[in-house]
Amino acid sequence: MKRHERMNALLELLGDRGRVDVEEAATALEVSAATMRRDMDALAEQQLLTRTRGGAVLSSVAYDLPIRYKHAHRSAEKEAVAQAAAKLVERGDVVGLSGGTTTTAIARALATRPDFAEAGPQPHLTIVTNSLNIANELAVRPQIKIVLTGGVAHSRSFELVGPFSELVLQQISIDTAFIGANGMDPMMGATVHDEAEARVNRLMAERARRAVVVADSSKIGERCFARVGDADVFDTFITDSGAKEATRREFADRGLKVVAARPPAGE
Repeated sequence: MKRHERMNALLELLGDRGRVDVEEAATALEVSAATMRRDMDALAEQQLLTRTRGGAVLSSVAYDLPIRYKHAHRSAEKEAVAQAAAKLVERGDVVGLSGGTTTTAIARALATRPDFAEAGPQPHLTIVTNSLNIANELAVRPQIKIVLTGGVAHSRSFELVGPFSELVLQQISIDTAFIGANGMDPMMGATVHDEAEARVNRLMAERARRAVVVADSSKIGERCFARVGDADVFDTFITDSGAKEATRREFADRGLKVVAARPPAGE
């Protein structure tokens, strides 16, 4: 395992447990204790964790880890969601994408669709996003037009938020918006950690003819601080096949069409 992959894995471990000691992390990642201490020290310098006596805790500034440091957690499930989402998009559409690992997977799925990648005099797809990392990945693809909302960059999620983002979104129309969520609860609907992100995400959904919330099944039942919405703004919820049938019915009863995408065999 390369160093950056190991550091991603360490942050993922901290995200799951909140606190780990050196020996525990070294055993989990199959490295020496000395190597783990060096990795912890390097991440502490970046303020992504806080060193403790004998270990580390997740830093208060990194409760929602930047995408570049996130391990590919549940990557098969996110890919299944992304492929199901990409099938809803047609050539010439304007697509809205919020920030997040699942929406980043959707952006990649759209970028690699043959009908969107082929050469032509005009872009085949327009993507509106407040995500810096999605815009960065897609800006090199001439067949996709990128519209990046203005705003203030959120250091934890690489999303642009605030009145500048809202001003741009209020002036445009979107065919389909895919909005990521940190939690998806039948009663609360889609929720995220930050109220500014929730406001921009909801506005993007409201500007779309079809608004889709996307989240892998591990997010189901979770409730985060700020509510984005449920069937009042979304008409579809795409998740993976790990979502229980009873839970799917709960969402359906509240007015959401539920798509449970199955990861490829062998994943």
